[in-house]
Amino acid sequence: MFDHLTKRLGSVFEKLKGRGALTEADVTEALREVRVALLEADVALATVKYFIEDVKKEAIGTDVLKSITPGQMIIKIVHDHLLKLLGEEVVPLDFQAAPPIAYLMVGLQGSGKTTSSAKLAKYIKDKLGKKPLLVSLDVYRPAAQKQLGILAQQLNLDALDIIEGQKPLEIAKRAFEVAKKQSIDVIILDTAGRLHIDDALMQEIREIQNYSHPRETLLVADAMTGQDAVTMADAFHKTVPLTGIILTRLDGDARGGAALSIRHVTGQPIKFMGVGEKLDQLELFDPRRVADRILDRGDVVALVEKAALAINEEDAKKMADKMQKGQFDLNDLATYLGQMLKMGGMGGLMNLLPGIGKIKEKMHESGMDDKIIKRQIAIIRAMTKKERRHPEILNGSRKKRIAAGAGVHVADVNRLLKQHDQMGLMMKRMKKMSMGKSLLRGGIKGLFGGK
Repeated sequence: MFDHLTKRLGSVFEKLKGRGALTEADVTEALREVRVALLEADVALATVKYFIEDVKKEAIGTDVLKSITPGQMIIKIVHDHLLKLLGEEVVPLDFQAAPPIAYLMVGLQGSGKTTSSAKLAKYIKDKLGKKPLLVSLDVYRPAAQKQLGILAQQLNLDALDIIEGQKPLEIAKRAFEVAKKQSIDVIILDTAGRLHIDDALMQEIREIQNYSHPRETLLVADAMTGQDAVTMADAFHKTVPLTGIILTRLDGDARGGAALSIRHVTGQPIKFMGVGEKLDQLELFDPRRVADRILDRGDVVALVEKAALAINEEDAKKMADKMQKGQFDLNDLATYLGQMLKMGGMGGLMNLLPGIGKIKEKMHESGMDDKIIKRQIAIIRAMTKKERRHPEILNGSRKKRIAAGAGVHVADVNRLLKQHDQMGLMMKRMKKMSMGKSLLRGGIKGLFGGK
């Protein structure tokens, strides 16, 4: 996410950092480039104007221009104002009422509302320890109610039974009756969407809102639609007061215009972001971490969270001990590669590492992606148990057999073995070197097939 904007801003700031002193004209020129970068990222014109004027007031101050590192200070100012634009703090869900409380999910058809409802319910159950009930009020779209029921079943969540012929308001009333009997904490009401905003849609949402008195009215908006998402959010908020926004498909949005505009335009916080199709890929929207990603500072917190989910602590300790003793065999390498895929693969991890922008671009140019990881795993799986434990026994005939089994060339097998040797050496040096420097100087490129 934000790849294009990160790249453009990075080139602007590189110029500033390369100069010992800056004039007001230098800052004005740099901010002109920032303005173009934001507009190209599909940020709303009013938001861009507000942002640039706000930054300029501070950036051309005497304290900045006459400081020892004016370039660095301007980057900090831009970061602080990005943070201000995004909302500064995480805004938690509102549970301040006696249960059962209602959360109303609204949005246009195709924005990912039903899937986001299921993801939110999973988050509430797993992360907050509360009991949600999923309720579909969409009686218009074919199989919409069944879709939510299937998602609930997959996630082991409670969903309201379907009674054919009931109207949305009747379903909402029945949901409250059931919730009281089953000690439900939160009723998630998945309303119907339309292809566009119309009076019938808004009237129906207002009726449900007036009955359920939701603690949260969350708009689900597709980040990929850019300014259309912002315009739609503004129209919804003027008619049906929102308390927050869930931005879906943010992982596929290289521009980021919706994320940067939507809070400024509506005044409502982004509470969650959808970062993938899997049902656990819903993250709290943390403005500070998002601002860091935009300015290529990475997101180490997210990296640690992914690692905690993907890697068993005891297994990690055993592997670390083996690495330090030089006993890192091909079974361990396959495990390591599998864990990388669980953590989001090459692309997912690169997005979270600080200062990775230029390296990521070079990796893309050299064709390094998750296909390489999967190919490496396939080669290892084509080996016998003995070969994985003792790769030194792999002679020419064994390599030919392995290559045929994995559907690759013998050269690919040789490359994997060479990389395994290199990684073994690298791991032995880990204690003496910074882990980040080790990976960036040779580990990542050497491991996944860079030449």
